[in-house]
Amino acid sequence: MNESQQSINLDVPNLTSAKIAIIGGGNIGVALAQGLAQSSKYKEKEIIITRRRPQKLQKLGSNGFLITDNNRLAVSNSNVVVLAVLPQQISEVIEEIKDVLTESHVLVSAVSGVSIKNIIDLIGKQIHVVRAMPNTAISIGESMTCISALTRSSDKITDVRELFDTVGITMVINETQMTSATALCACGIAFFLRAIRAASQGGTEIEFHATEALKMAAQTAKGAAGLLLANNTHPEDEIDKVTSPKGCTIAGLNQMEHHGFSSAFIKGITTSAIKANGLYEHEES
Repeated sequence: MNESQQSINLDVPNLTSAKIAIIGGGNIGVALAQGLAQSSKYKEKEIIITRRRPQKLQKLGSNGFLITDNNRLAVSNSNVVVLAVLPQQISEVIEEIKDVLTESHVLVSAVSGVSIKNIIDLIGKQIHVVRAMPNTAISIGESMTCISALTRSSDKITDVRELFDTVGITMVINETQMTSATALCACGIAFFLRAIRAASQGGTEIEFHATEALKMAAQTAKGAAGLLLANNTHPEDEIDKVTSPKGCTIAGLNQMEHHGFSSAFIKGITTSAIKANGLYEHEES
């Protein structure tokens, strides 16, 4: 794209305030932008979000975010660049921006299945690349974000952790574990939401209106997760506190296990990990 192209809500005077460019204004990109702004550590005018059809981001633009369809312009006027595109888009995007990436940039990749080596090979020069795998709860400051980097860029991990710590909890892992983190944390949001939906449907079947059942199920799930994080306990420890001999809780748990609840959940995570591992290779072939 040509820098002279006119883009909505993005003009030269605005760029002096920019710090972060988010390349890809899809679900994760938008969620990250919203979460960073809500954290109060970053202002909307410090965040540039790009999308091929920037009109779809007009609401964000009206809220003060910088919106453009020009990836090169966004990268040139930021310190941190977050890649939040699909694996099949990564080659095209990097080809577009690679000559405006410099040693002063920190490139954060949230692209599933694409390794740091893949990215550096596409860029064709050594720059600092850190992988981060957040989930959509980032928009409300509740993401579980896993982070990894090669030795050369290990000193940049602290900076990236500080960025994502404003929108949830972070954990540094080996890059070889990033595909597994994708399945457990990024895909995992959908798995837990499906479990909550099932619980709410059960609540509707036994008496409650759908809206009541959903609120009760969601808050109960939030409380269960909160117990583990606050007490640093194992799930079975907390389960034991609510199960009594011949009681209704153990009866329900056993019925779920008879129908393969745990097995199905585990299989879902492992299947997603296998799929995530082949996303980029599949698109490249």
